[in-house]
Amino acid sequence: MANLFTQTSPELFLQLLLAVVLGGLVGIERELKGKEAGMRTYALVALGSALFTIVGIEILKALGTSPGVSFDPSRVIYAVAIGIGFIGAGAILHRESHVEGITTAAGLWVVAAIGVAVGFQLYIIAVFVALLALLIFSPFRFFEKKLMKTKKE
Repeated sequence: MANLFTQTSPELFLQLLLAVVLGGLVGIERELKGKEAGMRTYALVALGSALFTIVGIEILKALGTSPGVSFDPSRVIYAVAIGIGFIGAGAILHRESHVEGITTAAGLWVVAAIGVAVGFQLYIIAVFVALLALLIFSPFRFFEKKLMKTKKE
């Protein structure tokens, strides 16, 4: 168990840094749109998700072969998804005749998944999903506005 706290691979630090960069990139777009949850929030969600995943994997490595110990790091995914659901619920507001924050909540949920992917060393998937999220936030918004404008006319 002592090795768990004294020996850390430099790759783990790079994983955490990648999670911050990917989450931050998605958050920059939200920041530019003037949303409350921006670069720092998205970076922190990705970082936390990656850290929970890494810690789960490291605990499994340290304790996984011990007799009588049963640990499943895939449960981390479930815990992150539930936890981010609470944060997302707090981001959703009902104002007068419309609801705000659903896209922010969904974005935080996706960034949490990106962090989990980084934690499980699924780097290409994490980068690809971050790019897809940026695509959804930016160009999709443009098309959505064009479609809604056309619908209202």
